[in-house]
Amino acid sequence: MMKILCSPTSPYSAKVRMAARHLGFRYMEVMVDTVAGPAELTDNNPLGKIPVLLHGKDKAVYDSRAIMQFLNRKSDGKLYPEKDRKRTEAEILEALADGICDCLLAIVYEKRMRPEEKQHAPWTERQWEKARRALDMLEKNPPKIGKRLHGGHFALAATLGYLGLRFAGQWEEDHPKLVAWALEFADRFPHYGAMKPQQP
Repeated sequence: MMKILCSPTSPYSAKVRMAARHLGFRYMEVMVDTVAGPAELTDNNPLGKIPVLLHGKDKAVYDSRAIMQFLNRKSDGKLYPEKDRKRTEAEILEALADGICDCLLAIVYEKRMRPEEKQHAPWTERQWEKARRALDMLEKNPPKIGKRLHGGHFALAATLGYLGLRFAGQWEEDHPKLVAWALEFADRFPHYGAMKPQQP
């Protein structure tokens, strides 16, 4: 059985956990504290980052996009469209969603790890501006949810879940189509409420 080292608040973890569940893989979730850096994490990913997927004799796959591609291969291509154009669109959506999360996490870590007097407001404002631009672009043209969910859908759903967890009240009013998109995704993937980023 596969094992996924993860965190309940991590959008990258949520993405791969939801995708694995959607594809019908059996796996064990192991919640880890990246700050503590437990040996099971650092021995399998020297960067000490999550998620990490362990399979076989504890062979490790890390970085959420590498895990998503691994899951796609293991499922005989069920996680991404077959046609080049559609697949590229899905991969770009995933990259955009992950990039938004990178910006959001930079803000969270700046506020969490530094004393208030040492926090650099221009830095956090720049990160929020990048995230907002990406959200505005998605709001103008929300990705369609067709007959099959793909990796880009799971990435965006995880991102919107993380926004709801860490930035509630700061984005919804200006992005009603994305709010509606998350509700549509939840209809298609009933486990969303339990698996999106949330406090344990």
